[in-house]
Amino acid sequence: MKQHARARRTPRRALVLAAAPALAAGLLASVPNASAAPARPAACPAPAAAVGLSKAWKLQLPLPDSDGDPVEIKQPALATYNNAPWFTTAASCNAILMRAAVNGATTSNTGYPRSELREMTSDGSSTASWSSTSGTHTMVVDEAITHLPQVKPHVMAGQIHDSSSDVTSFRLEGTSLYITSYNTTHYKLVTSDYKLGDRFQGKFVAHDGKVDVYYNGTLKATVTARFSSGYFKAGDYTQANCGNSSPCANSNYAEVALYGVKVTHT
Repeated sequence: MKQHARARRTPRRALVLAAAPALAAGLLASVPNASAAPARPAACPAPAAAVGLSKAWKLQLPLPDSDGDPVEIKQPALATYNNAPWFTTAASCNAILMRAAVNGATTSNTGYPRSELREMTSDGSSTASWSSTSGTHTMVVDEAITHLPQVKPHVMAGQIHDSSSDVTSFRLEGTSLYITSYNTTHYKLVTSDYKLGDRFQGKFVAHDGKVDVYYNGTLKATVTARFSSGYFKAGDYTQANCGNSSPCANSNYAEVALYGVKVTHT
């Protein structure tokens, strides 16, 4: 009798090895996005959009124009304007970083540079001008001072200005945060322990020939101020220049993070 040929068997170890790639593929397929790269965050919006900036502002930068004067950006261009590092959106996408180096361009009536917003009329067509003796005029700024220049570590962050000078402001000198009154830079000490990056809310309320100044919701000072051509400013007004701070370079600057600013007139 003929013997039937026996089927050749594949060794068990070979079967396991052959199945391994398919098994691994199946496990990967069961894990969502197992081989996909992490999703990249969406790009931040333009600075003005990041904080919902109204049309009632124009921007002055510490950069010279063709005549050597500071560059100004008005609406509607300001709505989409970005110029890092002087005016740009923070990495968190919820604040404007405003920077002015000690070697920046300045206006003819000051020796200090600024990256600062200046109040305009509600449609942005002309400069704002109001009286401290008529109506109530309020600005609330949500901000943090994030960097100071060397040698003279001073900056103003938020102010009321009249036709000739600053009326009152928040002014940081090292770790001491003050409210000013005209040329009295140390009118009221708010805190002697300010840390760079500390976020705070400042509020100016001009009415009846005076300005009430609040810090984080608490009234800190009242400045007597009777003027007829006032306007608000918000951002970074560096109080140092190449004559009193070194190095005289872009790397030596003050910076303010502006999370929001709101103005009302009643």
